[in-house]
Amino acid sequence: MYFFMSLVNLLEASMSYLQHFHHQITGPSSGRRWVFLHGLMGYSANWRRIISELESTENILVYDQRGHGKSMKPATGYRPEDYAEDLYLITQELNWQQFILVGHSMGARNALAFASRFPEKVQCLVLEDIGPESDPVAGEKYKALFDMIPTPFPTKRSAKDFFFNEFPLLAKNYQNPKVLGQYLYSNLEESEQGLADWRFSKAAMLETLREGRVKDQWQEWKDLQIPTLVLRGEKSPDLSLAVFQEMLASNKNALGVEIPGAGHWVHSEAPVEFLRQLKLFTQMT
Repeated sequence: MYFFMSLVNLLEASMSYLQHFHHQITGPSSGRRWVFLHGLMGYSANWRRIISELESTENILVYDQRGHGKSMKPATGYRPEDYAEDLYLITQELNWQQFILVGHSMGARNALAFASRFPEKVQCLVLEDIGPESDPVAGEKYKALFDMIPTPFPTKRSAKDFFFNEFPLLAKNYQNPKVLGQYLYSNLEESEQGLADWRFSKAAMLETLREGRVKDQWQEWKDLQIPTLVLRGEKSPDLSLAVFQEMLASNKNALGVEIPGAGHWVHSEAPVEFLRQLKLFTQMT
């Protein structure tokens, strides 16, 4: 509660909380309102392919979440509740009383935290390829991943050589190391000195993993009464089939769809089918 009040005070002092976030609002103001939340180490542009197919009729907000991209990067404050409070203050400032909420991976856990706290604001919810179970050692895998990447790189070209040639061999124990390498490379930005380093805060990523997975969200999930679509990639290592089935069995308001051939990044690996399922679900609710 103290942290939430500090955010309220910050909003009142600055007159605009949204200014702390790199964001984009597209589509007609008369359209249905949507918010898309990216995953860990992502940023708002990750949704570009999806929103480009919706923005002719829909009113869509995307933004870099705290610690990511070009948004604010506080030293601490990376629990799902902190991310959820950001979304609350942003949408209050925009006077968005209700919207469709879509989240991928970390963004889906943040979306679930938001929906359980502010259910009146969520018309319907879409959770992409993540479950509510805890994983206290999740941070260790990503710390090992960061440790194998020699940032900052002297140039963007040397970074590209590393991610497209060396990285797939170093990361052979991770799913789709070539795709992962391309994704990580897209998360580099060049400084005025020419160095290539992360566009996100590495410390924030590790705290997000630690704070976001130390406890489970099963009770929040079971208590949720909002129409919810759970999308799972058939080959996903992040949302197991067993957890997926348990989610559907424990919440009568949930619909589950498994996308054939897709891994964890369903909206990127199977965008046509992702969009089709998104449209079918939101037409029903």
